[in-house]
Amino acid sequence: MTDSSFLSRRRLLQAGGAFGLAVAGGSVTAGPAAAATGGAPSTVVTDLGPGVVQFSLMSGLLVGDTVYIGSRNLNPARVAGFHLPTRKVVSLTELDAGPDPSIQALAVDPAGRYLYIGVLLKGDQGKPNLFRWDLTTPDKPAVDIGRTGEDRDIRALAVAPDGTVYAVGGVPGKAPALWEYDPATGAVTNLGVPNPNATEAAAVAATDTTVFFGSGSVLVGGGGASKASLYAFDRAKRTFTSVVPTEMEQDPSLRCLAVIGGNLVVSTSGGDPAKFAVMDLADLSSYTVVSVHGTTAKCFTADADRIYFATDTGLQSYSTADKTVSSVEFAGPDLGEIWGVDYTDGKLEVVSAYGFVAEIDLAARTSVITDLGTAGAPVDAEAGMGIAVGGGYVYVGGTGTIARHSLRSGAVVNLRAPGEAKDAEVIDGRLYTGQYDAQGIWEYDPSAGGQPHQAAQFPSVQNRPMDTSWDRVNELLLVGVQCDTEGGGALWTYSPRTGKPASYVNPIDSVQLVGAVANRDGVAYLGGDNAASTGPRGTVVAVDPVTGRERWRLETRQKAGVAALAVQGRHLYGLTRAGVLFVIHLHTRQLLHTADVSSVSRGYAALVTNRGTVYGVSATTLFRFHPKTFAVSTVVAGINGVWYSEPYVNAHDGRLYTLRGHNLVEVDDRPAH
Repeated sequence: MTDSSFLSRRRLLQAGGAFGLAVAGGSVTAGPAAAATGGAPSTVVTDLGPGVVQFSLMSGLLVGDTVYIGSRNLNPARVAGFHLPTRKVVSLTELDAGPDPSIQALAVDPAGRYLYIGVLLKGDQGKPNLFRWDLTTPDKPAVDIGRTGEDRDIRALAVAPDGTVYAVGGVPGKAPALWEYDPATGAVTNLGVPNPNATEAAAVAATDTTVFFGSGSVLVGGGGASKASLYAFDRAKRTFTSVVPTEMEQDPSLRCLAVIGGNLVVSTSGGDPAKFAVMDLADLSSYTVVSVHGTTAKCFTADADRIYFATDTGLQSYSTADKTVSSVEFAGPDLGEIWGVDYTDGKLEVVSAYGFVAEIDLAARTSVITDLGTAGAPVDAEAGMGIAVGGGYVYVGGTGTIARHSLRSGAVVNLRAPGEAKDAEVIDGRLYTGQYDAQGIWEYDPSAGGQPHQAAQFPSVQNRPMDTSWDRVNELLLVGVQCDTEGGGALWTYSPRTGKPASYVNPIDSVQLVGAVANRDGVAYLGGDNAASTGPRGTVVAVDPVTGRERWRLETRQKAGVAALAVQGRHLYGLTRAGVLFVIHLHTRQLLHTADVSSVSRGYAALVTNRGTVYGVSATTLFRFHPKTFAVSTVVAGINGVWYSEPYVNAHDGRLYTLRGHNLVEVDDRPAH
């Protein structure tokens, strides 16, 4: 980090162990940890308030005159009813679904009475994931009606004309099944796995006779994982038949399905561009396929002449007469990631991940924007995505937003950025983020005002930034990347001075993603991981970031992939997802030290160098390594940061910044060495 920050003092917390109260500032100090400066041992933790607060959302569906909106990364999960005539939130239900819940799937029965709700989770407690809300009594909460077995996540729901409910989703490491809920008996039944090589199902639609099942491999692609697949399930014969259009077979996944009139409407995701198809239900071999403007198409609705849908570039429409795609033009703000589109009376009701509903008048090309928090939706702290600090601010990434915390005043401002702001750096006062999904690098200059904007774009297959590092020698931002749909990864570089980006594909090998990146003296160090359950992982590669050429590599021979890297002096520290520390001597390029540190770290983790010491954070603990002996010690036990995926820690001006629970904390640690 290149800028000094200002120390903010609000509520101070005990970091653990015996503590003494410091008079100045009312700070709480943990001990013992004799300071390297010769002062008394201390670890001071300062609470800076919730990291990211908003009504984060992941679905929207119009029923009558009310748009029902499902939350994302909020606990408990909730559905809010946004009333169009008054533009107010008039109803709310909460669900006891488990840890880190999101609601991606909503569907309504033919009578418009029951709203079915499907939940996806980051962890599993065996609780129900399928719920039903009686919209005739919205003051009464939704009730759980079952669970889709081992398929933890529900990503799409459909209700057949006879009221039977169908669900799809899956769970990592298992091919997804088609599930059926019978409202007459209450039974939830597994109807089978049509595609054993799929890793996820995100689309389902149903008629009186047929259920359509769309799947593929968006999150764990490559190897033997399938690409886009579409199956027709005969409800009478209980059999599956592949009906995927040939033109869609090479896209990574089926994304959305809907029955509109006498047609099945189909879209894909992950392709560049994505595909959109209209298939005749009476003859599925009769169809039209077109390309869209973007890499994902979803959220279908229609009027008499056009089918409207959302992509990652905005709203688009398909003319049923001339079979062409065009953008929906209107005066209004960027819509960000769109999670709901419904047509009513010449208008589109659009649910944006930015936390608002946009009503777009198609004839007038105007829009009315209503912030859901202002309308009465309960805002809350959501799971964090990433963290950066510098220039007097701490930035916490969320979904569709980046929370900017002033270290001087404590004021918090939510900035808009599509997708998820993963790891980030502050360089000369400007924020640079690795932006998921397939959004490249984004930039924000607080001195200029306004909102973040895209600074560099990369091929859409390079979709998931994992780790960032600022190379001061070459003046390059380094970003380690995972390719979800194909496997492998990339190293991105970006020059803030010239604006020039570069991408080096599969710098480790064709299957290992770049899970961690660090640098020293103009050399980038990359740590390999593998999203698949089998295959190589744990390789460390030294790369010239200017040319992308490999300098050397070392096989750590670890069974788990590299979660994090950091450099201190002549030592490269690495931490695996199994909780093994390894240290490489950068001069001899030899593995110098390994140790089991799983008592403080298992799974994803982050490392950072601060005041000559390498610190780490896991899902449970903030810890440090002794710079001479490499012994691990706990700095803050039970930090339990609420992160959506990987935990993060960043350092600036001698202090560490991470999450404790949902809250942003600053840690001033003075160890004995």
